[in-house]
Amino acid sequence: MPESGPESAPRPLWTAAEVAAAVNGVLGGDDAPINGLTYNSREIAPGDLFLALHGARDGHEFAAAAFAAGAAAALVDRPIPGGTTVTVDDTLRGLERLGVAARDRAPHVKRGAVTGSVGKTSVTQAIKAGLDLAGPAHASIKSYNNHIGVPLTLARMPVETQRAVFEIGMNAPGEIAPLSRFVAPHAACVTTVGPVHIEAFADGEAGVAREKASIFDGLVPGGTAVANGDVAFSGVLCDRAKAVGARLVVFGADPGCDARLLDFRPDPEGATVSAELFGRPLEYRLAQSGAHWGLNSLCVLLMLDALDVPLETGLQALAGFQPLAGRGQTRNVAVPGGAFTLIDESYNANPLSMTAGFRTLGARPAPGRRVVVLTDMLELGDQSRALHEGLAGPIEAAGLDLVHAAGPEMRWLYDALPASRQGLWRETAAELAAEAAMLVGPGDIVMVKGSNGSKASLVAQALADLQSAEGAPSSSGAPRATR
Repeated sequence: MPESGPESAPRPLWTAAEVAAAVNGVLGGDDAPINGLTYNSREIAPGDLFLALHGARDGHEFAAAAFAAGAAAALVDRPIPGGTTVTVDDTLRGLERLGVAARDRAPHVKRGAVTGSVGKTSVTQAIKAGLDLAGPAHASIKSYNNHIGVPLTLARMPVETQRAVFEIGMNAPGEIAPLSRFVAPHAACVTTVGPVHIEAFADGEAGVAREKASIFDGLVPGGTAVANGDVAFSGVLCDRAKAVGARLVVFGADPGCDARLLDFRPDPEGATVSAELFGRPLEYRLAQSGAHWGLNSLCVLLMLDALDVPLETGLQALAGFQPLAGRGQTRNVAVPGGAFTLIDESYNANPLSMTAGFRTLGARPAPGRRVVVLTDMLELGDQSRALHEGLAGPIEAAGLDLVHAAGPEMRWLYDALPASRQGLWRETAAELAAEAAMLVGPGDIVMVKGSNGSKASLVAQALADLQSAEGAPSSSGAPRATR
């Protein structure tokens, strides 16, 4: 019998020989324990398997650096000196086979999958918070949701895992279903559908809805499909779920929903949600105050239920789940004369999340002004002008006071605003960040939001860096922004 107890070594994630067997590869060199996997040689930890993938640069060029940093082995498709190797015909295909092997060697694991136009990462991590409370759990990190990130997350799954959740994204048609089949989830959800990545679809949002619905194609027989009933294309989601024979559960505001949102009451510490879950009345707390978290939380609870997590455990997880970096993190920034509140939504943006952010900001009490700093929404194709200009209505409906903007696409919104709401506009986020002290004053609540590629994070960081020091210039004394 193998030794056990506090003095026995923990089981490695893989051994090099196990990797070779899983990927139909050839082991070169000594067998070695493997504790992690990465394709980035700068992230190598001792004992990792380095994945020499082909991208903008050939990963094989960095194998020597990976071995020098302590890599236990490398997955390669040509001879590489310097350490133990597993040679395959194609390293990406090898990674995919390793991911499938990790899934198949742990058939006891309950797996979930998450997609949607908005909220994928936050909902995935909120589900993970519930899974963690229920036992050993595993999940995607960051936004590892593409053709590399999904099999990599699978391959990193320890055999001791009880439950796991995977984020699945797309940039073009036909990407989600194959990734869902890799995961073979027991439950899969679509958080929402909206005009995101629409430049890749000839029929715009309808095409996006069909692509998102294809996550249900990978469900195990009898698996659960969790669909948003409040979106315009909810019928597309529900029809796809029924077509694959899934158990369908729906969240939304309508009386027929399995998880029904009745009320969402934000406050400075989060929000209180009133809802019904399978007919049972519920009232629970969230650490999130964004209006979209009413429906998000119901999606999380349905997914946890499908993954055999008790309701009380899910509610406990939601009560403690804090906003992720760049996705609603809030802080008070002291400046001479007082402080302002910074809401950092700089990681990503699209028309749906912009509108939800405006509603959330408009609902918050503010001793000063409600200010938004916006950078371009990307990948909107020929609808970009209309969708940027269209933000003026939700801004007015939310009662926001001032809009600063950066980027050529946001110029369309800026010009659509009344002069009373126009703050600064600059060509780039970097230029706007350089004038951070002009954007806010004591008592203001300011939300920064934009697509990751348009560098909204530069403005969020510049505002955070205004934290007052003795003698620092006061934004309250700065002239009001001009056009």
